[in-house]
Amino acid sequence: MQRESAQNALLVDGQEAARLLAVSRRKLWALTFEETPGLPYVRCGRLVRYSPDDLRRWIDTQRKGGEGGKSS
Repeated sequence: MQRESAQNALLVDGQEAARLLAVSRRKLWALTFEETPGLPYVRCGRLVRYSPDDLRRWIDTQRKGGEGGKSS
């Protein structure tokens, strides 16, 4: 039930964002604050939250290699 609500959530916490990206929370933090360009995030006071839609778009920008389905 909790995962179902996370799929429909506008923002998710670091634990859920890390799970969605299949990385550790430490790697998520590095991707957010140490790499350029970093993961997009929303700050709510002291809290850091992530939009699942932004995470999907970020993944699309990180794709490298391959032919994108072209056949030779």
